[in-house]
Amino acid sequence: MAPEYDAAKGDLSRMTANDQFQAAPIKVLFVCTGNICRSPTAEGVFRAMVTAIRLSSRIDTDSAGIADYHIGEAPDERSQAAALVRGIDLSGQRGRQVAQDDFRDFDYIVALDQTHHQELLDLCPADQTHRVKLLLDYAPQVETTDVPDPYYGHHDGFGHVLNLIEAGAAGLLQEIREILK
Repeated sequence: MAPEYDAAKGDLSRMTANDQFQAAPIKVLFVCTGNICRSPTAEGVFRAMVTAIRLSSRIDTDSAGIADYHIGEAPDERSQAAALVRGIDLSGQRGRQVAQDDFRDFDYIVALDQTHHQELLDLCPADQTHRVKLLLDYAPQVETTDVPDPYYGHHDGFGHVLNLIEAGAAGLLQEIREILK
């Protein structure tokens, strides 16, 4: 029988493989163009799903943009309004740009469309490309691969984006739950 891990003492040498797995949460980063519409919505939706099943201590969520257009800004007001209708508050989020450290720090780097997916692969170190995913690959039932950018579209586009993100996030969460078992 393995000796018990004493978290209070921080004695990592006595930590079992299971303790080590539980100590490091799975980290998920959602990425779109400017981190103002789609990726903050995905972060908020995914975080709400994770919280609802009481896995917040095991799964961390963040979002970022490929471009630096909206660093430090809150999500688009229309994204916030559409999410709030579904009980998801995005107001505390702030835009940031993808950083090289993200490819090491996050277990899943989830692109919202194929363009983002390719741009992430282009930025990603070759030994980390397995971390880069496409959100709607987790929702084959939606019959599309891209979450469209609602920024320049009609107001109802934000609801459609939410529907797609919810479908993809549910599939991704299912995969992560299997890993955590």
